[in-house]
Amino acid sequence: MATTAQEQWQAQTKAEYDAFLAACPSRQLLDRISGKWVTLVLAALGSGDAPRPGADCADEPRAMRYSELQRLLAGVSQKMLTQTLRSLERDGLVSRTVVPTVPVTVSYELTDLGLSLCRMMRGIKTWAEAHMDEVQAHRETYDAHGA
Repeated sequence: MATTAQEQWQAQTKAEYDAFLAACPSRQLLDRISGKWVTLVLAALGSGDAPRPGADCADEPRAMRYSELQRLLAGVSQKMLTQTLRSLERDGLVSRTVVPTVPVTVSYELTDLGLSLCRMMRGIKTWAEAHMDEVQAHRETYDAHGA
């Protein structure tokens, strides 16, 4: 159990994080997790047994091999997927498991921290899919006015 002094120190430290300040480390984290590939990797790993449209962060997330992720995430380059997975692993959002088979099997899965972020991000992905027609119409109107 934390003492009063520890609780005060923890509260003060947490209060010091302010993403509106340029030097705040939470700004770097926001920058990292706001990328499209991060959102899509989290959605893929959190989608249960069979990733399908509209399925995000189900109660039973699953581990996926690198090649599965690459096939599922149309358009992602090998370099970008590798960088994304490494950054997610570094931040504790994804765990990497290597099984010494021939060839070596490497799989990725969400950690508890990653699952909590996945649940937050699924709303953004779902919103984007649901409102794309409206956004596209606004873009066309804006572009037509020569702005």
